[in-house]
Amino acid sequence: MGRRRTEMIEETREKLIAAARSAFASRGYADTVMDELTNEAGLTRGALYHHFDGKRGLLEAVIGQIDDEMTQRLDRIMDEADSHWEGLVEELSAYVEMALEPEIQRIVFLDGPAVLGNPSRWPSQLACVRTTAVALEKLIDEGTLVDLDPTAMAPLISGAALSGALWIANADDPTQASKQVVQNLAILLKGLKRHTT
Repeated sequence: MGRRRTEMIEETREKLIAAARSAFASRGYADTVMDELTNEAGLTRGALYHHFDGKRGLLEAVIGQIDDEMTQRLDRIMDEADSHWEGLVEELSAYVEMALEPEIQRIVFLDGPAVLGNPSRWPSQLACVRTTAVALEKLIDEGTLVDLDPTAMAPLISGAALSGALWIANADDPTQASKQVVQNLAILLKGLKRHTT
């Protein structure tokens, strides 16, 4: 009986997240009406408040799901790269280019900051900073980077990628903005490399 109840709770959460993700992507957070969303999911408004404490909590859950998917994609890029250095550059470039994807652009980079505040303080971004610090430590150990403090450099690099993605999402021409960000991010990162003679 307890297991079935747990499954029902999870199923309800998944239905609400799926309905919200679709609505936020197509209509935007501000234009999504909770009664319409719960009707589309075949659930009650009470279920929404029980599981997510309202619309804002639902947005956090949707962003959390999308962020997990983004992380999986970026991890694959890092794992498949020919070197740690190429992995870092390709991963950061892919991250900023995700701001071109309509769902990610609208939910994560437009509505998310407007509703949840500064994304550099979100748990997902803080995790990115820690991951970047580990990647920098590897690159220092193998002699690829100049002598730097990875703990101090990681938030600078992650912040540059995040700011680039936000700029792309808000640009009049996101495609052109993305090209500019990727090119300039590569220049920025190249300055960290140890020059061998």
